[in-house]
This record gives sequence, structure tokens and C-alpha cells, in this order.
Amino acid sequence: MLVRDAMTTDVVTVPADSSLREAVGRMLRAGVGSAVVTRDGNPAGIVTETDALKAGYLAERPLAEIPVSKAASESLVTISPDATVRKAVRQMHDENVKKLPVVASMEMVGILTMTDVVRKQEELIDEAHRLEKGRQGWSVEENSWDPDEV
Repeated sequence: MLVRDAMTTDVVTVPADSSLREAVGRMLRAGVGSAVVTRDGNPAGIVTETDALKAGYLAERPLAEIPVSKAASESLVTISPDATVRKAVRQMHDENVKKLPVVASMEMVGILTMTDVVRKQEELIDEAHRLEKGRQGWSVEENSWDPDEV
């Protein structure tokens, strides 16, 4: 399964010069756990529920006084819509993130979250079974090649 088949296309964004309160409000209204932070309309970072809680706790100030840019991660890890979900999950694990903005031709086209992956779990398992069944009918002897013929 490709990322494009599992991603969410309705991405919550917030300008980098907004307050953390604005970002949290957008996340709450949309029922999501993150917002992509933008600068001049381009993805520049991501702010999550955990980022907001941590910033509010550490700053000991109202969320309206904390710039979203101070709470957001600045290194944005992205993935292509043509990548496999398996590759995306491995990337999430390796980068220790739960959300990957999906970018094609320098444009954000969606976001893939662990929640999206879980929602597609049954389809992913079915796909794995189909692939395994296809491999069971394949043998090395039937499909071997002679390196001297190349």
C-alpha cells in the first residue's frame, strides 16, 4: 500500500507567527493531534499536542503568549505519496515521530499519522497475505538465470 492510499488530505496548518493558543484551537476544532507550521505558505515545522503541553508547562505562561514557532519542531520530516506505508512506518520509527507530512513536488498534499496506519491495518494485513501467497507459487529453479548469459 502506498502512502497516498492511507494519508489524510485535510491537513491543519498554522502560520509560524501565530500563538500556541491559535494552534491548539485549530487542532481542537479539527479533532487532530498536530498542526503543520507554515512560513509564507510553505511547511516549516510541526506542532503536536505534546509540544503544546510541554511549552505551556515550561514557559509557565498562557498559551496566547507563546509563539507557535517556539513550541514547534523545526526539523520537518516528510515523505512522498509514492512511498510505501511500510517505508513510512520505518521512517517514523527511525526519526521517532508519529506524523509525516506528505510532500510531492515541493507541495504538501497530506499527512500520514500512526492513526492513519492503524485505520488501514486490516487492508495492510490483507495485502501482506496476498503478497505471501504470490511468493509461495514462485520458485528459484523456475525463474533462475544464468549469469554467463548476461
